[in-house]
Amino acid sequence: MVLGSTISAEIGDTSRVQILLLVNGSASSVTARTRVLIQTALAEHHSVQLAMTSRRGHASRLARGAAATGTDIVAVLGGDGTLNEAANGLAGTECALAPLPGGSTNVFARTIGLADEPLEATNQLVAAIAANSIESVGLGEVEGRYFLFHCGSGFDAAVVEQVERRSTLKRYAGHPLFIWAGVDTWLRHYDRTKPRMTVRHKHGGVDDSYFTVVLNTNPYTYLGSRPLSLAPEATLDRGLSVVALRTLSFSTMTGLLIDLFQGKPLENNDLIHVAHNLTELALTGHDPFPHQLDGDYLGTVKSLKFNWRPQVLRLVKPLSK
Repeated sequence: MVLGSTISAEIGDTSRVQILLLVNGSASSVTARTRVLIQTALAEHHSVQLAMTSRRGHASRLARGAAATGTDIVAVLGGDGTLNEAANGLAGTECALAPLPGGSTNVFARTIGLADEPLEATNQLVAAIAANSIESVGLGEVEGRYFLFHCGSGFDAAVVEQVERRSTLKRYAGHPLFIWAGVDTWLRHYDRTKPRMTVRHKHGGVDDSYFTVVLNTNPYTYLGSRPLSLAPEATLDRGLSVVALRTLSFSTMTGLLIDLFQGKPLENNDLIHVAHNLTELALTGHDPFPHQLDGDYLGTVKSLKFNWRPQVLRLVKPLSK
């Protein structure tokens, strides 16, 4: 089938599966036309039901309900926040998650090899379903909630908070809004004069982190088409990685960004703490600190306990090129 020369795929001789297409109509890249094209392409070979999210937490409830009624796959057209909610609804069930990029950055979808264009990614999804390319993968868990790619505590969570305060601009400004929010937060909205938290894990830790990221996958995010790689060791089939910055000075942040753009790996030194393959770790704040999960701001906390949960989510993965 070809729809406007944008979606085409051959399923071959495979059984029909039950798919819930879960759509966040407010996401940056989601339009009515895109939704219809994707639904039509999936429905050519499979039984597809459509559900639209309407509020925070709705995707978790819809995904959990789909799993309970025997749905095989929940395909999510939305941003990373909607995808995180769906993953939390599906973790521990036999129903598989199938990401489709609909947000401004689409970190997780791109991390597993999907195109950043929704219709092209649908082609990949159709081919993956035909090949039964479904794997059980590990997730990070913090205080009872799962995350797909990372949890940021401190500075980056403060940046996400500033972006979410301007949510109406996010759909149109995208990456420029994040860059502006990062600079504005660094200058005006985050106390850079003292460390915010301690980090503890089996290999040790630090007492003076200003900004900590716990990663389940790599890269940390994308800036345009460029991945910002904090921990290449972080994958879906091994433990968590942690990166803690022990200063937010201008020189350190500038040097860090240059290294990230050049693809240089981060290593332990006097200013950066790095550890990998962790099954447990804990953050304890000197004062309450902000945190975000898969790009969603979740407020301030005094402490966070992390665990890695292996093979807890069934994931539809695109075929290797």
